[in-house]
Amino acid sequence: MIALPRWFIGEFVGTFLLVFFGCGCVCAAVLTGAQVGVFQVAIVWGLGIAIAIFLTGDMSGAHLNPAVTIGLAVWSGFPKSRVAPYLMAQMLGAFVGAAVLFLVFSDALTVFENTNQVVRGQPGSEASAMIFGEYFPNPGGKPLTSEARLKMSSAAAFGAEVIGTAVLMLVVCWAGNERNPLRRSGLVPVMIGLTVTLLISLLGPLTMACFNPARDFGPRVFSALAGWGQVPFTVNGYGWFTVYILAPILGAVLGGGLHRRVFQSAPERD
Repeated sequence: MIALPRWFIGEFVGTFLLVFFGCGCVCAAVLTGAQVGVFQVAIVWGLGIAIAIFLTGDMSGAHLNPAVTIGLAVWSGFPKSRVAPYLMAQMLGAFVGAAVLFLVFSDALTVFENTNQVVRGQPGSEASAMIFGEYFPNPGGKPLTSEARLKMSSAAAFGAEVIGTAVLMLVVCWAGNERNPLRRSGLVPVMIGLTVTLLISLLGPLTMACFNPARDFGPRVFSALAGWGQVPFTVNGYGWFTVYILAPILGAVLGGGLHRRVFQSAPERD
C-alpha cells in the first residue's frame, strides 16, 4: 500500500472540508431555504475556510486552491515540482466533497426539482446544478432567463473573478509575511475566512464568487456525471473555463505580484 505524503492528505482533506462546508451551505440555502440572504451563505463559507485552514495548515500550508498554489509558485518560491500534485489533491478533495453532499441532500434535491419542475440535464436545470458548480449571474435557484443574463456579461464576470482572487491572494500572502504582526497569533485562518466572507457578500450575487478553480471544477465535473450532463459546461459557454479557471489563476498571480512589489518591498517604518 502506497503511503500518501502528509501534504497531499492535508490538501485533500482541507479542500474536501472547504467544499463540504461551503457548497453545503449553498445546498441548504437553495434546496431548503435554510439561509436567507447572501451574507448568511458568505459567513458559513468564511467559517468553513477558516476551519479547513486551521486543521490542515500544519500539514500542507493549506493552499486548498489551485490559484493560490500557482500564485505561490510564481512569487513565493513554492516548489514547482509540487504544483501538479497539489492541484490533483485539491481537485480530488473538491470532487469527493461534492459527492458526499449529493448523498446527504439527495432527497431534498429531488423534492426541489419536482416542486420547481426542474428536469435534471435539461435547459434550466442550472437552477439545481448551482449547488455544485458556479454560474453567472447567480441563478438564485431559478433557471437563467435572457433578461437575467443581462445583469452580468462574460467580460464583467471575468473581471470580477480576477479582482476578487487578487484581493484574496494579497491577504493570503500578507498572512505569511514576516512583517504581519498576526502571523503567529493563530488568527490567520480567521483573517482569510473573513476576507472570503466579504468577497462573497460583494460578488456572490454576480458570479457566485469562485476565486478557486478546484472548488468549482471538481463539483462541476461531479454534477455533469450525476445527471446534469452538458448543462454545467454549456450554460455560460466557455465561461466555465475563462471565468472560473483562468480568471482566478490570473487574479492570484496579480495579487501575489502586488504583494511582492508593494507590500513586501515597502521600507520599514522608522
